[in-house]
Order: sequence, then structure tokens, then C-alpha cells
Amino acid sequence: MNTIVAIVGRPNVGKSTLFNRLIQRRDAIVDSVSGVTRDRHYGKSDWNGKNFSVIDTGGYAVGSDDIFEEEIRKQVDLAIEESDIIVFVVDVTEGITPMDTEVANLLRKVKKPVFMAVNKVDNAMREDDAFEFYNLGLGEYHTISSINGSGTGDLLDAITKIIPEDQEEEKDELPRFAVVGRPNAGKSSFINALIGVERNIVTNIAGTTRDSIDTKYNRFGFDFNLVDTAGIRRKAKVKEDLEFYSVMRAVRTIEHCDVAIVMIDATRGFEGQDQSIFWLAEKNKKGVVILINKWDLVEKETNTMKAYEAMVRKEIAPFSDVPIIFTSVLTKQRIFKAIETAVTVFENRKKRITTSKLNETMLEVVNQNPPPAWKGKYVKIKYCMQLPTITPQFVFFCNLPQYVRDPYKRFIENKLREIYDFKGVPVIIHFRQK
Repeated sequence: MNTIVAIVGRPNVGKSTLFNRLIQRRDAIVDSVSGVTRDRHYGKSDWNGKNFSVIDTGGYAVGSDDIFEEEIRKQVDLAIEESDIIVFVVDVTEGITPMDTEVANLLRKVKKPVFMAVNKVDNAMREDDAFEFYNLGLGEYHTISSINGSGTGDLLDAITKIIPEDQEEEKDELPRFAVVGRPNAGKSSFINALIGVERNIVTNIAGTTRDSIDTKYNRFGFDFNLVDTAGIRRKAKVKEDLEFYSVMRAVRTIEHCDVAIVMIDATRGFEGQDQSIFWLAEKNKKGVVILINKWDLVEKETNTMKAYEAMVRKEIAPFSDVPIIFTSVLTKQRIFKAIETAVTVFENRKKRITTSKLNETMLEVVNQNPPPAWKGKYVKIKYCMQLPTITPQFVFFCNLPQYVRDPYKRFIENKLREIYDFKGVPVIIHFRQK
């Protein structure tokens, strides 16, 4: 099970900058205006050989101060519920504020590990100022400066010390198909329609969160678990918060599934939140099936479906080799096709190609279309093989891997997809020196 670390705290204490440090990329937007984090608030990190996910809960609060406080409280509640470890960020330059006290009161009741990070400590005087944070009653703290990185290594050491060694995924578990998407896209109705028609559910097992329910289901001679994330408890709709809640809920469900069935509301189009959920599945190297639901409600002309599909594929490029199915849960149109397709994608994700067969086909492709020369150097690819990983990864051995450009990697990936059919599955290509 992947560990989830949530960064919480009031606005403008440096949560996004710390998030960027932890995932070692400038993914979140950082700005000195309070509340600018909008979307990219999820990333993968590894430290001391331990992998974990990081969620930045920052910047979703908008509106007046009292709404602001209410929002922060809801975010902290959600982080407490969905994550395994919490990092509480405070700002040494402003000292303890009423909102910090409020958050600390919530965190003191939590049975999960909480690390307090006192940010903006970039000199000895501020080191002394940090003492006052003992008054929050959360015990030891870590002084950090997320802008220049000082102290973050010690914080990461402490966090990774309590993360268990990576567990081998249990091989005999049933495949898990997660139904994810923005609120009101029709996720519950989709699962209810499947269950209503086929009454051979075995059990309902509570999933990893209070709201995701695993339904053991048998169809097409195939046992699998359907995971419904639709039970997101309705939060007060404060302007932009719904996006934050549904994406945060999708995080854990997607991380623990094999295939994500991403449900889009056809009447709303493919919005920013749908993209966040799609890229979450891609980033986690899961199989993906896109369902365009409520298709019965869309005004149609001759090429409406083709145009809609082309629009979605453009939005998800370059990973556009994904099945897109137009459904109506209400009329039960193509709902079984959706499940059949998810089964096919699951099989594609497990696909293993023998080294001899791979070399036979791919070396011929390479000989006919060798990598273009770069700076007068010619790349010679000698041998290729599939790596023994959960998701398809291939390694091509050559003399000068550093001269293989991205367009050629995409060409090789597309050829692999064409020859072996990896529809719906992220494929990773490596070039290595023999």
C-alpha cells in the first residue's frame, strides 16, 4: 500500500514550496499571493529508497475570512481522513496565529503521525523564535526553509523512518476497477446499473476509505472488484472546493486500483478536474478507460461523436491510445461494453512479450527506421527486452542512449502499441548502454 503524506496549514505559510521540494519539481504554482494553489497538488516522492505520495492541501480556500477558516478546517479534516502521515506547516515570521491554534487543536486528536514544520527559518535568530511553537502542544518540531531547502532533509528522514518497507503487492488479489470522476458524473448510477442487472455480487467490503466500497462482481467469466468512489460526502459547496475534494478522494482509490474507469459528464465536456483525474491515473501507471456518460442528453449531428472523441484525445495527448466509450447509464447503453473494455485493458497491462519475439519484431522496425543522427553521432540499437514490472516497461540497449531524442522514443512506443496492442495502458521506454 502506498503511503500518503498530506501537507496542511493555513494559507501562505509555504506549503506549495515545501511540496515542490518534496517532489523535487516545480509542479505547484508558487506565488506570494495567498491562496494560489489551484490544481497540481499531487506528486510522487522517494527518499532513502522509500516511495510515497505527497498531497498539498493548500490554497483552495476562497472568499471571506470566516469561509476561509471553515475551508481550512474541512481540508484538514479531509487530509486527516485520507492520508497516513500529516505535515503541519507554520510560519516563524508570523508566530502562532488563531488559525494555527485551530488546526493544532484538530491535529492533537489524531491517531496518525503528525510532523510540525516551522518554515522560513533561515537564520539563528529565527531558530530561537521557533521555540514558541511548543505552545501548540504537538511536541517536537522541525525547523525548515522550504525556499532554500535547509532542514527538509531531516524532516524527510523522520518521515521515511516510519514508512514501512515497500510491500510486495499480493498476487492473488482480485483485479480492482475503480470508477472515478467528478461529482455527479454518474459513478454510483453506473455501478448500480451493473449490479441491478447482474445479481451475482458476492460481498460488499469497505474499501481503504470510509467512502470507497469494493463490490466483488463476476461477469464474462471474470472475477473482479468494482470500487465506487461516488460516496463522497457532500461538502458545503464553497466556490472551488469541490474540485479539491473529488481529486483528493480519487488519489487513494486510483493508487490502489489496476484499471481506472474515468467517467466524464458529456453535457459538461472534458474539464480541468477530469484532466486532473486522468493524469493521476497515468502518473500512477494504471490502465485507463474513459466513459463519456449522459450521451443520451447531447444534441447530435452526423459527426458529433467523432468530434467529441477527437477533442478528448487532443486533451490527453500524448497518451491518447485510450479506449473512449460513449454510454448512457440511464438507458444502460454500452455499460457492459465498458466493463468488457476494462477487462481487456487489465489484460493488456499484464501482457508479457518474450525477448526473442520482441527482438524479432522491434529490431526490424529499428533497422528500417534507425534513430536520426545527433551531432554527427549514430545510435545503434542492439537488443531489447521487457522488464519484469507490474506495468509494461521496455529497455532498448544501444551504444549512445543519451542521443536518443523524445520523438524517436514516441515512435518506438507507438510501434509497440501497434504491434502488441497496449491500448489503455501507459508504456515506458528506456534506452540504456549495453
